[in-house]
Amino acid sequence: MDFETIAAIVADQFGMDADKLTEKTDIQEDLNATSMDVVELIVAIESTTDIRIPDDAVDNIRTIRDIVNYLIDHADEA
Repeated sequence: MDFETIAAIVADQFGMDADKLTEKTDIQEDLNATSMDVVELIVAIESTTDIRIPDDAVDNIRTIRDIVNYLIDHADEA
């Protein structure tokens, strides 16, 4: 899984241009995501990647890079 793919999903979920996102974009602080926004984002990522992200892992995900790293680390679970 690469940054561009995840950035496109994030951009779609938040109605913005993916070019404005970086690996350091903080989902909650930079995008003002609510807990419901985060849930919807995780569902979108899971449906695209077929990799389940458990709640305890979501608690440790803050940036787009964190999402990409998690997906890379768990790619064999797809």
